[in-house]
Amino acid sequence: MRSIAIIPARGGSKAIPRKNIKILFGKPLIAYIIETALNVKELDRVIVSTEDSEIAKIAKKYGAEIPFIRPKELAKDETPTLPVLQHAVKYLEEKEDYIPDIIVLLYATFPLLKPEKVSHAIKMIKEDGFDSVISVIKDKGHYWIEEEKKFTRLYPKIVENRQLVKPLFKENGAIYACKKDLLMEKNEIVGGKIGFLVMKKENSVDINEQMDFELAEFLLKRNIR
Repeated sequence: MRSIAIIPARGGSKAIPRKNIKILFGKPLIAYIIETALNVKELDRVIVSTEDSEIAKIAKKYGAEIPFIRPKELAKDETPTLPVLQHAVKYLEEKEDYIPDIIVLLYATFPLLKPEKVSHAIKMIKEDGFDSVISVIKDKGHYWIEEEKKFTRLYPKIVENRQLVKPLFKENGAIYACKKDLLMEKNEIVGGKIGFLVMKKENSVDINEQMDFELAEFLLKRNIR
């Protein structure tokens, strides 16, 4: 089965301007996820989808393929990820006669993601019969919800010692893997028989603000990656 990684990387990030190529511990942020993907033996190709020429140049320098420049209409703030992935898959089929079986969505904002986790996600689809796989972290937090100006305990309903609480599983956004038919025919990234891939919190740092950069740099210095 053919497997590809698609890394979406817009040039128009707002909270941190030019975030995807901002230098983190000596390298552009996007370099980390490209290097991670290139070290996954189950991946045939590593593709960056971007509308930005500078991001494309840097991504190519670090080993990713740039088979196309993403259309501007698919690079707006409100553009969802689904059509971005579908555009990439359609392009490869129409222009290169290349049809992948498994698509792995990776984001440039996860510099601490390990290659073996991506490998595991692909194997879960190939060997365990899942249609899609998402990465998650265990969460034993206490949650409340506001309803009609009042707060109601959402979970756990009965307060117990932390070690007795059954954990929730929270998407961390690091890995989304799915079969091509699910993506292209059912218009879903997550669907069908869904598998959970549990990750550690220290490998789940998602770069969204300056504090995240500082935390990631601290962990990289400690060789957490």
